Amino acid sequence: MQRRSFLAASLGGLGASTLGGCASLGGQAPIGRVVVIGGGFGGATAAKYLRKWEPRLEVTLVERNEFFVSCPISNLVLSGHKQIGELTLPYSGLARHGVKVVRDEATAIDLDKRQVRLARGEPLPYDRLIVSPGIDFQFDKVAGLAAAVESGQVQHAWKAGPQTVALRKQLEALPDGGVFAISIPKAPYRCPPGPYERASVVAQYFKQHKPKSKLLVLDGNPDIVSKKGLFLKAWNELYPGLIEYRPNHEVVEFDARGRVARTQVEDVKADLFNIIPPQQAGKVAAPFISVNKQWVGVEFQGFESTVAPGVHVIGDAIAAAPGMPKSGFQANNHGKVVADAVIAQLTGQPLAETPIIANTCYSFVSDQEVVHVASVHRYDAEKKTLTVVEGSGGLSSARNALEARYALDWAQSIWADALA
Repeated sequence: MQRRSFLAASLGGLGASTLGGCASLGGQAPIGRVVVIGGGFGGATAAKYLRKWEPRLEVTLVERNEFFVSCPISNLVLSGHKQIGELTLPYSGLARHGVKVVRDEATAIDLDKRQVRLARGEPLPYDRLIVSPGIDFQFDKVAGLAAAVESGQVQHAWKAGPQTVALRKQLEALPDGGVFAISIPKAPYRCPPGPYERASVVAQYFKQHKPKSKLLVLDGNPDIVSKKGLFLKAWNELYPGLIEYRPNHEVVEFDARGRVARTQVEDVKADLFNIIPPQQAGKVAAPFISVNKQWVGVEFQGFESTVAPGVHVIGDAIAAAPGMPKSGFQANNHGKVVADAVIAQLTGQPLAETPIIANTCYSFVSDQEVVHVASVHRYDAEKKTLTVVEGSGGLSSARNALEARYALDWAQSIWADALA
């Protein structure tokens, strides 16, 4: 299959230590050097498919973490239905495709020299650069929060890993009858339905093990931003009286000593807080931020930065096209589109005229039932952006157990697609 045919098929189907090297080059000089920063859903996928579709490339992935830990499915760790180890995967599979994996942190990008500077290793030269840095947090937007997170009193757990495990332990230690508050930042943020899924599965845990407890959802937005009807129906029918939803409650200050979150509406006291901070593009992409002082602007045919030629940015870090969520599925799709675009540019071919990407977001409302939202996005050359294909996607008609199986199978499939 030609790579663009494969791209279309795969999108439709999916509804300083070093690992490996470009062994299949056979000692010949590469036709180009591509460095990928960030080994999440976007970066890992881009690195893998660059080598699958053009083995003559030298591809280096820079990732500071030893293992990939999936944010999708991680809310089930909080409810006790999954263990963090079930969501943790190695990067060794990429080496089998000839990707060189460098465990280090990219600290800066030298556009003039076309080099990526590392915290420990020597600078990496590139012909094309793909930046998939995920998100960083704007702790300064919530006074007192940085210190509370640093001390371990508050966990945001919005990057799956140690904080996920720590928050689970805090929930287990919460007395029956305690109050747990989840704070949601104003959109856009990573995974629009994620906080509401979190509220759902924690409510199930409370219902089963701490029935006198209460869960407050302090939403900085004027309403539930994704799957509103489905979440509200699940909360009313499965957890009546357990979840209290408060819109327009953006947390602006946290008093750790008094256990009080101050919003523009009222002060809220709780026994345990999960404050999800406002977000922006990951730190290494800061020089390319051009939208609302938070996100990186890109052109959507090949995800090239609007301010830095030769640098492609994908995943949660970008200013999304209309209707495009910040999700793992989207980042995986970005990775394939950018791999195709980079190969085209390094081999003198035209970019794909109308890239198409898809998205499905599954949300657990209990450990047995799931709802979803889906969409398809096509590049519009006239509008120069990705637009939602009319009539595509949609919502679940109701929560159901079959989609729980789909969600878990989807996770296994996308992990393998990016990393195996």
